Amino acid sequence: MQIKLLIDGGDMKPGPAVAQQLGPKGINLGKVISSVNEATKEFKGMKVPVVLDIDEKTKNFTVHTSSPPSSELLKKELNLEKGAVDHKNSKVGNASIEDVIKVAKIKYSNMLDKDFKTAVKTILGTCASIGIFVENKEPKELIGEVIAGKFDKEIENKSNETSVEKRKMLNEFFNKIKAEQEAKAQAAKSEEEAKAAAAGAPKDGEVKTADTKTKTADTKTKPADTKTKTAEKPVEKKK
Repeated sequence: MQIKLLIDGGDMKPGPAVAQQLGPKGINLGKVISSVNEATKEFKGMKVPVVLDIDEKTKNFTVHTSSPPSSELLKKELNLEKGAVDHKNSKVGNASIEDVIKVAKIKYSNMLDKDFKTAVKTILGTCASIGIFVENKEPKELIGEVIAGKFDKEIENKSNETSVEKRKMLNEFFNKIKAEQEAKAQAAKSEEEAKAAAAGAPKDGEVKTADTKTKTADTKTKPADTKTKTAEKPVEKKK
């Protein structure tokens, strides 16, 4: 019997879905959770695919883990909480080619790519899908440079360490992009608020019409006052 799970690395918690499958078969849930957390602790903070291979007769089980999705590894590498919702118009980070190579090394054994260079291009594609620049450029442009052989040395050596100076340069570039994105978003928000305010304001003609009706109503009350005075005047008797 196999049970497939997607858990937080090193932080699996008891839940009804797993308990309902293991409880009736007499499998110790606490022991399963402890074993899974031990097997996935190096991926703490990331979603990790896990397969529980259970022997229903002996009640023994084996934990099989796969590396987290490439997107999770990239976010972890750049300390990102999430990717971009609109990756074409919004960016969330700026990776080095070494970051990409590092993720490719972790994923390579589970990938279908026939060689490591192709695996690097696949990870660059993932960067594009979640809004990450690579080497201050769009990932698609980097894919072309990888094909042209620009990073052959780094790829052949599987270089996965980014120097402090390079990281600083990448961060400075991205901070400028981030500031531009925030300014653009604020401008769009202000424009929307201005349009909403203009749409909700009454037109000049509508204000005047309302004033006219009020004045007319006031004029109509005057004859009523005249009638009241006439009723109060004493009637003269005929001599």
